[in-house]
Amino acid sequence: MILSSTVSRAIDYILLHITENIGVDDVASFSGYSKFYFSRMFKAETGQSVYSFIRRIRVEQCAFRLKTEQHRSITDISVDYGYTSSNFSTLFLQLEHETPYYFRKGIAKRSVAHPFFHAEQNVLEPYSELCRKISVETFPDYTVIFERHIGNYHELAKDWCVFLDTYKNFQTQSALLFERTFDDPSIADDDSCIFDICMQVKTDAVQNISCPQFKKELLQTGTLNGGKFAVYHFKGRHQQIFAAYQNMFNVWIPESGASIDDRYGFDIYRTVNEDASYMEIDLCIPIR
Repeated sequence: MILSSTVSRAIDYILLHITENIGVDDVASFSGYSKFYFSRMFKAETGQSVYSFIRRIRVEQCAFRLKTEQHRSITDISVDYGYTSSNFSTLFLQLEHETPYYFRKGIAKRSVAHPFFHAEQNVLEPYSELCRKISVETFPDYTVIFERHIGNYHELAKDWCVFLDTYKNFQTQSALLFERTFDDPSIADDDSCIFDICMQVKTDAVQNISCPQFKKELLQTGTLNGGKFAVYHFKGRHQQIFAAYQNMFNVWIPESGASIDDRYGFDIYRTVNEDASYMEIDLCIPIR
C-alpha cells in the first residue's frame, strides 16, 4: 500500500500528464521537494525510480491503445505519447519483449491465454452476446476515501477487509464501494498493477469525523470522475472478472466503435457473497 499521500499525489500527476514530456524534475517540483529527496521517497514507496515509473506507464498505456484502438496506426498512437516511430519500437521491444506490430497482432490470443482468464469456455465472447451485458450510462462524480496499492490482486480480498475495518466509521448504508483501476493486467506486470480501493463519502465527512484507527494526515481523499461509461454488468465468481474485462477490451470496444477517453475506469460493487464466491459488479470503462 502507498502510505505517503505525497507519492500518491505524484502518481496522480504522472498519470494525468503521461502524454506530455514530463520528467523527474517536473514531478519533484509539483510535489514541493528537491529532486533528490523526492526521488528517494518515491522509490521507497513504489520500488521504482521516478524515471522508470514514467517510462513504464507510458509504454503500457501505448500498448493498451494498440489493443483497444485497432483502427489507428501504431505511428499515430506513439506520437500521442511523444515518441517517434523508431524510438518507440526500440523502447517497446525492450519493455514488452516484442515489436508493437506483433504485440497488436497477438494480444487477443495472449489475453485469453493469461493465467487470470477463467471462463466457462476459454474463448472471447461474441460481440452480440456482450451487447446484452453492456450498457452505456452516465455517472456523477463521486467523493471517496481510498487506499492506493501497487502490486498484484491476489490479496485484494484481505486488503478490502482491512480497509472496511479501518474506515467503518465512514460507511453508511447507501455508501458505494469502488475499485479504481489504472492498468490492464494482461499488459502490466502482475506485481506492478496500480489500483485504489475506495468508499463513497459525503464531502464534509472527512473534516467532521474522528476515527482512532488511522492518522488523519494519512487519510487519502479524492474524486472519481463521472461522465459517460460503457458498463459491463458482471454476475459471477471473482475469478471471472478478468475475462469480462478482456471481452470489453478485445471485442466490445473495438467493434462498437467506442473510444476510451483519458479518465480512469472503476468497478462498482453491488453484491458480494463471500461464502458462495458470487459477485455482482459494474465494470465501468470511460468512453467519449
